[in-house]
Amino acid sequence: MDLDAYVQAHARDWQRLEELVGRRRLDGTASDELVELYQRVGTHLSVVRASAPDPTLVAHLSSLLARARNRAVGTRVGSWRTVASFFVDRFPAALYRLRWWWLGCLAGNVVVTAVMMLWLLDNPVVEQSLLSPAEVDQLVQQDFEGYYSEYAAGSFATQVWVNNAWVAALCIALGVLGLPVVYVLFTNISNLAIIGSIMHRADRGQQFWGLILPHGLLELTAVFVAGGVGLRLFWSWIEPGALSRAQSIAREGRTAGTVALGLVVVLLVSGAIEGFVTPSGLPTWARVGIGVLAEAVFLTYVLVLGRRAVQRGHTGDLDAALLEDRVATQA
Repeated sequence: MDLDAYVQAHARDWQRLEELVGRRRLDGTASDELVELYQRVGTHLSVVRASAPDPTLVAHLSSLLARARNRAVGTRVGSWRTVASFFVDRFPAALYRLRWWWLGCLAGNVVVTAVMMLWLLDNPVVEQSLLSPAEVDQLVQQDFEGYYSEYAAGSFATQVWVNNAWVAALCIALGVLGLPVVYVLFTNISNLAIIGSIMHRADRGQQFWGLILPHGLLELTAVFVAGGVGLRLFWSWIEPGALSRAQSIAREGRTAGTVALGLVVVLLVSGAIEGFVTPSGLPTWARVGIGVLAEAVFLTYVLVLGRRAVQRGHTGDLDAALLEDRVATQA
């Protein structure tokens, strides 16, 4: 490759990127141009490295890209546009792309919970080995319903939000190990099955579902999303596909981070429902209706916005401008 001719052909792009990096402020159009030039100059650097690795030019372009990358990140982080893009593109795209993992996790856990609850109802001796008659009576008569109104609504909603966010974070963080995710999920649903069977045996099934469903639909869906994404992270190590294992885990790990951030908001909504709606004086049909509506909105968000985001090329991974400086070489 004729290095001098290549420099002459692309020097204008480099000068323009240098100019944008040096500006004090960038509007939306200039920011988009900076990112576009960043990607283009990254390709130029790849060509130079591969065909004519002049140390001075490589150092100059590398320094320019590093400054452009920092400027691109600094320009975008904290902006409302970035926040909007996250919830319109990146988060729903991640949920949609991984939908079969978390929908499978959701279906599997629902089936296991139902089987456990029916089995416990047919085997009361198990219940007797877990709780004394006095403890069962305390749970049925006071503790289960009282749990939702024991604290002020705001404090309780915050407590629930933090607890559920911690469970979801565990599912994602332990995902690369596989089995710990299954353990966390099983612990979560086994408690539900045990309490449900006790309440049904005491003819309090309507009360049980009336207090669980308003917040539980969205809350448990969020936990199952975290579990499914965690298991996908584990599978990316087992079966990396066309990528190397390191690349596969890195991509799914970044996507898992996207899901974790988004679930913070989803669990905030479910926590607010649990703190303010579940213990409220609304009739049962109204409380359950709010829970069903919240779940329907979430699923619509995933299946409609997520599908559109994927069609626009989003995957849930970080934007190319925020990744490393190496860009695929183009002719």
